[in-house]
Amino acid sequence: MIPARFAPILFGFLLSGLMSFIVSGIATLRAIGLTDGFAGNWFGAWLTSWAVAFPVVLIVAPLTRKLVALLVRHP
Repeated sequence: MIPARFAPILFGFLLSGLMSFIVSGIATLRAIGLTDGFAGNWFGAWLTSWAVAFPVVLIVAPLTRKLVALLVRHP
């Protein structure tokens, strides 16, 4: 098991991986269609986008939490 202190990093890793997987799949499908090389193109696009998405999520998540805290009424 991973120590709890790494939870935010693991969350960002998994979230960025899943989101980039879905978005790159949709973008690849729209760009080239369902062709013979679709899976390989999608995989390449996904790895590239995940390499960008992971650090972006780690940077943007704390800012987003602060913005949400400002926009939500506290009891």
